[in-house]
Amino acid sequence: MEWPERLVKEAKKRMEPYDVEGFVLGKGDDRGRVMIVGEAPGENEAIKGEPFIGRAGDELDKQLDYLGMAREDVYITSVVRSRPYKWVKTTKKGMGGKRKANRKPNQKEIYAHAKLLDYQIEQMKPDIIIALGGVAYERLTGDKGKISDVVGEAIRTPVQKEEEGGYRKSEEEYTIVPLYHPAAVFYNPKIKEDIYRSLDRLKDYLERDR
Repeated sequence: MEWPERLVKEAKKRMEPYDVEGFVLGKGDDRGRVMIVGEAPGENEAIKGEPFIGRAGDELDKQLDYLGMAREDVYITSVVRSRPYKWVKTTKKGMGGKRKANRKPNQKEIYAHAKLLDYQIEQMKPDIIIALGGVAYERLTGDKGKISDVVGEAIRTPVQKEEEGGYRKSEEEYTIVPLYHPAAVFYNPKIKEDIYRSLDRLKDYLERDR
């Protein structure tokens, strides 16, 4: 996907006040049917400039395989393009007593990158947008409810677009399918059954919508 340089420069400028690093635009088939929207890059992604290449990326690959897809079949991006981090204490040698840890992006950081996601959606016009986690789902739809209430559902809805310091709803409607973020299973192994139940719902939808 080709990018207007002004959008990239503006996003980087907007992010200067925040503790973030790296910049990851997206990768995959931008002419395909499916766009996957994650939360933000982690450490590995920030270093290498590619989305979902760490442990969460391995889990995503497993889920795509379960759906009968591969990375080459989808376009992968995220709500925030730089890795939000915080400093935490560590006893690891050579680290000076602290290290950077991932953190959830705040609303100002999400808004700083809003035009980039808007542009990607407008250019690709995906048949299906998979929202990985609550941050991505809320950014796309404005719904602040629990993702567990809608996980795996195919929801036909306008999406939020940046406008004058806030958001407005798009005129076009898109099919949004919220899923748990792949990393969620690392912190809460009990949801594995829920994850694959939601993947089954998505698989059924994909097969019906071919």
